[in-house]
Amino acid sequence: MTISRRQFVGGAGALAVATVLAAPPVLGQGKPRLVVVGGGAGGATVARYVAKDSAGAIDVTLVEPARTYVTCFHSNLFLGGFKSFESLVQSYDGLARAGVTLNHQAATAIDRDKKEVILADGSRLPYDRLVLSPGIDLKYDSVPGWGKEAEEIMPHAWKAGPQTRLLKARLDAVPDGGLVVMIAPPNPFRCPPGPYERASMMAHVLKTTGRGKAKIIILDPKEKFSKQGLFQEGWERHYPGMVEWMAPSISEGLKSVDPNTGTVVTGFETYRNAALVNVIPAQMAGAIARNAGLANASGYCPVNPDNMASQMDSAIFVVGDAAIPGDMPKSAFAANSQAKVAAMAVRAALLGARAFPARYANTCWSLIDTDDAVKVGGRYAPADGKIKEVEGFISQTGETAELRRKTQEENLGWYAGITADIFG
Repeated sequence: MTISRRQFVGGAGALAVATVLAAPPVLGQGKPRLVVVGGGAGGATVARYVAKDSAGAIDVTLVEPARTYVTCFHSNLFLGGFKSFESLVQSYDGLARAGVTLNHQAATAIDRDKKEVILADGSRLPYDRLVLSPGIDLKYDSVPGWGKEAEEIMPHAWKAGPQTRLLKARLDAVPDGGLVVMIAPPNPFRCPPGPYERASMMAHVLKTTGRGKAKIIILDPKEKFSKQGLFQEGWERHYPGMVEWMAPSISEGLKSVDPNTGTVVTGFETYRNAALVNVIPAQMAGAIARNAGLANASGYCPVNPDNMASQMDSAIFVVGDAAIPGDMPKSAFAANSQAKVAAMAVRAALLGARAFPARYANTCWSLIDTDDAVKVGGRYAPADGKIKEVEGFISQTGETAELRRKTQEENLGWYAGITADIFG
């Protein structure tokens, strides 16, 4: 399945476009109000699509404290030296041009009874519909010996920005023969192939800068991982002896880390004086959603698969990494797809617009080495009370170099297409 930039913007966008019917706002006087909290792949997509497709008939406000957005997706390519940091930084100017009101402060709470979002300055934003796309929070207590106070020493870089730059700087300082230890997260987490693409990019940088004697150990709490055969084939081909993945049945589990000494203790072995320890902890939905009572015991938010509405509150939609997406992974592509379904549902509720049956899609590309990219993805639809996969695809081991090169071209084209689709 090949996706060009033109096909991505036109095809995926057209999937969620619904014709606005001639109907007055059904909720009170004046324009109906949509508030979107979180300006990432999910939230920004909802805000832009509702604003442009309603042609100003809905008052759309995006609440996002950051003035620009740094994409987590493709941040591994920055780590590997294939992209600049500046290329990851996206502006919200396109949303403003589409008619979205930008409120650059944090949302601190949601008053569901009054249908108001409480902001950091104490003011309140009323809403008729609310979309939450707060992404993930890290579980700082999930790795013994590590916490927020240690993230500058043992960076996670699972939220893009300063941590991304820090991890790159720490990687560039690893000596030849140095030890890198990555602690992978348990399911469910943002971007299932992400840690293993990151290990590939680390190995690429070390090898191409004359540090091929360095060693990368991946300590995983899972017995298997996304695209496992593809990554392991790539590591053997491009980085023989450099990358070692350890399942819990081999490592006997992570016991503790010591940020002061660079020590990582497992049931099988103790790794001392690591030059770099990359801790990717367990994750959960952003606090604004959890504190509003929209998450279940998993820490994530169950949603209606037909429209991404919260199962706890039908006036609130949850899209992106904070949601429980059924068979869909947590990815930028998935968040963008879910956002278009939610945008359609919001316009149907507030304007009487036509709503089509929900359809979702996802593809995750991963770069293993120069011009050696692989992908996994599928199509999804509501079924059996969840978002269910109806078609899947994945790259195969043993593919030709030309096919892998074309997959990387597709990867780069997708990034250009999706950022234009999200941010305008």
